[in-house]
Amino acid sequence: MINHDSIRADTVGEHSHVAGCTTCSHSHDHGEDHNHGAGQSTFKLFLPAFVSLILLLLGLAIDNAWFPVQAFSDHWVRLVWYAAAYLPVGFPVIREMFQAFSNKEIFSEFTLMTIATLGAFFIGEYPEGVAVMLFYTVGENFQSMAVRRAKGNIKALLDQRPDEVTILDNGSPRIVKAEQATIGQIIQLKPGDKLALDGELLSESAFFNTAALTGESKPDTKMQGDTVLAGMINLNTVALVRITTAYTDSKLSRIISLVQDATAQKAPTELFIRRFAKIYTPIVVLLALLITLLPAFFVVDYVFNDWLYRALVFLVISCPCALVISIPLGYFGGIGAASRHGILFKGSNFLDTLANIRHVVMDKTGTLTQGVFKVQEVVISEGFNGAEVLRLANALESNSTHPVATAIHAHVGPVDESLQLEQVEEIAGHGLRAVVNGKSLLVGNFKLLDRFGIAYDVDANSITATVVALGYDGRFAGYLTIADQLKPDAAETVTQLEALGITPTMLSGDRSAVVRAVADTLGITDAYGDLLPEDKANKIKEMKASNITVAFVGDGVNDAPVIALSDVGIAMGGLGSDATIETADVVIQDDRPGKIPVAIRIGKSTRRIVWQNITLAFAVKAVVLILGAGGLANMWEAVFADVGVALLAIGNAIRIQRMKF
Repeated sequence: MINHDSIRADTVGEHSHVAGCTTCSHSHDHGEDHNHGAGQSTFKLFLPAFVSLILLLLGLAIDNAWFPVQAFSDHWVRLVWYAAAYLPVGFPVIREMFQAFSNKEIFSEFTLMTIATLGAFFIGEYPEGVAVMLFYTVGENFQSMAVRRAKGNIKALLDQRPDEVTILDNGSPRIVKAEQATIGQIIQLKPGDKLALDGELLSESAFFNTAALTGESKPDTKMQGDTVLAGMINLNTVALVRITTAYTDSKLSRIISLVQDATAQKAPTELFIRRFAKIYTPIVVLLALLITLLPAFFVVDYVFNDWLYRALVFLVISCPCALVISIPLGYFGGIGAASRHGILFKGSNFLDTLANIRHVVMDKTGTLTQGVFKVQEVVISEGFNGAEVLRLANALESNSTHPVATAIHAHVGPVDESLQLEQVEEIAGHGLRAVVNGKSLLVGNFKLLDRFGIAYDVDANSITATVVALGYDGRFAGYLTIADQLKPDAAETVTQLEALGITPTMLSGDRSAVVRAVADTLGITDAYGDLLPEDKANKIKEMKASNITVAFVGDGVNDAPVIALSDVGIAMGGLGSDATIETADVVIQDDRPGKIPVAIRIGKSTRRIVWQNITLAFAVKAVVLILGAGGLANMWEAVFADVGVALLAIGNAIRIQRMKF
């Protein structure tokens, strides 16, 4: 069973180093120590900084004779006063520095801040030493708040299921723990109640808020027999739901697992910045040492304290906070924005990859079409009994979960359990085969009949609907035509992809005539039918061989290998098979193809924001570093530049939370 508290702890622990702006990969335990205020109120978070600010302002007022205090003329009294102002904000950072030392992380921003501020105390610049640590802490606190806000959308997924459910036991309601409810039991949902487990609606109809799962705010009407999922909220009358899935196997459980694992997959840019920071920080410390000591050999009127001050300014501005904080925050914000739209990224690296996609390949059935087939026409060959042929086909198709099987079952009715099917075999990309009463039975496409040498007098290419061919006892027994409907947003999806400069392609195992008809309706130029799973895989390989970045979108079990081959695999998470969802890099929870361009736009926006922050941080720091080394910038200017750049980068990173896609 997934423990919600442990998930929260893991998620916070994974990102606690972000709030702390660490330049090294801290352990989770250490990271959580440094997660300033992840669970604190805003008042407690800023209280140490407020105390420090009051003491600093009073000290500056006395120093500038705004209200003179005679005792302040004593050097030790002044030192103690500013030390008292320093400790509320400085002690936590110094503690973090020593904890980092214990993890063999010598060079971190804690080390930079400690050296810079204690160095300022050493040369008598007490107010500046306090100010550097104060503004650094305030910046950290704002960063922590930004991280919490960015994680809000994703954390909300962890709180969707109630801990208890009302079970009807012989008609009497009884409250039990949700994880103790078993398959087959009936849940009673009152208006406003959240569903804790996946199930089948027993009531005639009900309205559900599905925003937690799909990102859609409008209510969804469910009818008797429809599947309802954990996390949905009953909106109107009392509803009854029969549990069909164990608590730990629900769709929402898988979503929570995906969210938890997403933070572990880092984008290349994020990984580069981490590696860069590990090299950058020790180099900065070495340069600061050289700025302090090297001029002694070249400058005639060398004054140690003056050059040490320049070195301290250099250290303050060199802190890589803006980079190390804002970049992971940008990616995390992208994942959060996507989750709000019902799109789950399994890692920030897929945001980057999706932003570079040039080709989106989509399966037809279940991706662009609704995957809800209905039998349109039944054509039975001369010499066969139509009812008998359909009875046999229905029995054989009961061994399949394909939408075609569902359509045949809906048309024919209950399966005749008296039929004895032997040697049942599914032939990938062709259909089903079995032996009934000692005779061969085939239900599938015309390629299946070709494979077994059964002649037929039908021009399959002239039929623009999906065709199910029937063979019995070595002869052609007839065929069924089955129609599927396009999803309402399928055509708009194609238009939006092309507007993004992305080429859409459709692949299908269905007949080429059907695929071409659907492609023409949607405006897709590149469409291929009559494909086996290995043929789809080969198409993806051909595209990738031309150095084209490819995303594949599918929902069936046979799509899993193709999804694994593509640069980004996208699964339709509502109707999609478990294998496809597990293999995919991105999951669209409500099966709407219109979310594909939304996901791409989120990826592009995230990448753009990340690179804006990188450019801003490097440009400003380069200028102020040069000014500081040359003695043209003081420590006040350095700390304002450092904190200012960090806060600008943070503000830019969280913009993605408010963007519309």
